[in-house]
Amino acid sequence: MPETAKRSIPFLDQLLDFIYPESCPECTRPIRAGNLKASTSSLQNNFFCADCWGAIRRIEGARCPQCAEPFPAQSALSHSPGHLCGDCRSAPPDFSRAVTPYPYEGAVAKAIQRLKYQQQHKLVQSIADLLFKDLEGLSVDWVMAIPLHPRRLRSREFNQSLLLAKVLAQRLRLPLGIDLIRRIRETPPQVGLSKKERKKNMHRAFSVVAPDTIAGRRILLIDDVFTTGATLREAAKTLKKADAKEIIVATPARMIL
Repeated sequence: MPETAKRSIPFLDQLLDFIYPESCPECTRPIRAGNLKASTSSLQNNFFCADCWGAIRRIEGARCPQCAEPFPAQSALSHSPGHLCGDCRSAPPDFSRAVTPYPYEGAVAKAIQRLKYQQQHKLVQSIADLLFKDLEGLSVDWVMAIPLHPRRLRSREFNQSLLLAKVLAQRLRLPLGIDLIRRIRETPPQVGLSKKERKKNMHRAFSVVAPDTIAGRRILLIDDVFTTGATLREAAKTLKKADAKEIIVATPARMIL
């Protein structure tokens, strides 16, 4: 490309933004205008203004060491760092650890919704940024994603969890396991279901295709949102039955119930 053409691109972008300013999905202000302001956040995003994306805050305070559920009392782990939440004590999940750094709210929730329901695939990189630093250094053999049932996949045309898993596998320099775990039951959407109903809905929903590939391996299992954990619990249970050595589950966001 000629040098003069390269120099003209920023000017054309600015002109288009001036004539047709793209609004931030969170605050409705022009995105470019917001991005001119300095942000203290290390997160970068071109789909939300700098103020809204920079305002994203991690879940802080004491959390269950296994499922990462926030404890009501910030001092819950002061005297017993390995103290588990009630659910993990009464019905221990088959995953050893959950990584869910951000609350499902504000710009994070809107970004995931736009990826999932409006097919804004370019958001995958920014959403993956929310998880990447928390996953660096993990000792795992495979990265996998919660699968969709084939009929749901044909309807939606993509699996947002697999898109995230693909980006994270590339950044972590780990192999991506595609179709090693499948959804064999077409379950109704989980939205609006109680915790008990979600668990029943996911019962025996998954199957491992190649158990020999899973046996003895450490798996990083990716999904988009951790709500009650029913989906991730059932998938981890299926992988554990195939003799996976360890399963770590990860989502960029978590519903605070």
